[in-house]
Amino acid sequence: MSLINKIKYAADYIRNIYSGKIDVAVILGSGLGSLVEYIDNKVVIKYSDIPNFPKSTVKGHAGELIIGDLEGKKVLAMNGRFHYYEGYSMETVTFPVRVIKFLGVEKLIVTNAAGGMNPEFEPADLMIITDHINMIGDNPLIGPNYDELGTRFPDMSNAYDKHLIKLAKNCAKRLHIDIKEGIYIPVSGPNYETPAELKMLRTIGGDAVGMSTVPEVIVANHMEMKVLGVSCITDMALADELEPLEHSKVVETANRAQKKFVNLVKEVIKEL
Repeated sequence: MSLINKIKYAADYIRNIYSGKIDVAVILGSGLGSLVEYIDNKVVIKYSDIPNFPKSTVKGHAGELIIGDLEGKKVLAMNGRFHYYEGYSMETVTFPVRVIKFLGVEKLIVTNAAGGMNPEFEPADLMIITDHINMIGDNPLIGPNYDELGTRFPDMSNAYDKHLIKLAKNCAKRLHIDIKEGIYIPVSGPNYETPAELKMLRTIGGDAVGMSTVPEVIVANHMEMKVLGVSCITDMALADELEPLEHSKVVETANRAQKKFVNLVKEVIKEL
């Protein structure tokens, strides 16, 4: 089955369960799933029930697609995402974003847990992603291009939509949330970075480092979606002060930041 047919098959399955208009989609990163508790009139679809969808294998990723009402908008939330380090191809990692676009969604909010390389950051800070540097070593657009999905050589000069960034900053100011801004660098994982790697990533311009998000953003831009990216800084990835890190600590810190994260995303959705 071709990629296009796989996308259509999955989208049709979801559309048979919920056929209404969806205003915005949100991809929830590690430890950031509590946003779904505020969604009303939920329609919950397990990833395992959607044709051609992969399974989420990482702790902190529930593996559910939720459609419902939030702040006067119809929202689709991915409670859990897929990662390159799980052994999935880039096509599979980004497949849900393709499906979301085929459901008619034009705006996407991507979130993640990330290590802070900027010494001005602190754990539990929120960072609006202004740009990225792809260090995964792969790209979801490599291979045959389908004109139905987008152009062969998509522009990435506004990968993170400037209007949505401005909107998010205004929302944070209104809520008295000290928001950071910065450049996100994804690596393949699953191991955390060595001090030498962090020094290199910081030197080339990175403010935060993680293992996700950018493949989804590339594909969303390929399909001309408007993207807002938000990182939750869960640990300090400073090369000269690096301490041993476990995924449980990442999730724990993300949980600490849940309240302001939820408040910010809700306010952004309200103002869309």
